[in-house]
Amino acid sequence: MKTIKIVLVDDHAMVRKGLKAFLDADVFEVVGEASNGKEALDLLADVTIDVLVTDMMMPEMNGIDLCKEVSKLYPAINILALTMMNEPYNIKKMLGAGAKGYILKDCTEEEMQTAIQTVSTGSTYYSQEVTGIIMEGLTAQPTPKKRLVTEIPLTKRENEILHLICKEKSNQEIADELFISNRTVEAHKRNLLDKTGCKNIAGLVLFAVERKLFDDL
Repeated sequence: MKTIKIVLVDDHAMVRKGLKAFLDADVFEVVGEASNGKEALDLLADVTIDVLVTDMMMPEMNGIDLCKEVSKLYPAINILALTMMNEPYNIKKMLGAGAKGYILKDCTEEEMQTAIQTVSTGSTYYSQEVTGIIMEGLTAQPTPKKRLVTEIPLTKRENEILHLICKEKSNQEIADELFISNRTVEAHKRNLLDKTGCKNIAGLVLFAVERKLFDDL
């Protein structure tokens, strides 16, 4: 099994120490630590990693600005937000900046490891609480957001994929349920993003909820 290389970014040294203690040394390798976004960018110039685990509120450079820079400079690095910030505004800002996952600091050790492993593959991971917060915020918005692109009608298969995404199904679960390959699932996701003008999976969920596409959401 390939070791997942990680950089931890948090302005509290004890938090970083605790995170390292939670990570199975056979699966994860913490190759660096930083106390803010600027330190993290300096560190990333010298190391090659799979996942950047970052807090949001930090001095010098916060997690949102760090996420934007890393997404631009190191697109192969997958970013996981690990924070106490559970407001919909902050969650949307972080995901919009390019984070592949978002979990809260009161998560279990098992969930943190699962989240890191999931985003390391390029897939998305949101804790159940975060997903609930996003969904609650979306259902309070009665009118669909105007998007910058002309929306193109979705195919039957794209609607099926979108429905399963909204049900928090993983790529493999979608592939198994629809009898298609993981690669085909990813291709449909890219098409969905292009057609809807959304930037990420959270945006697709927002798109579906705003338009009341599915009765069980």
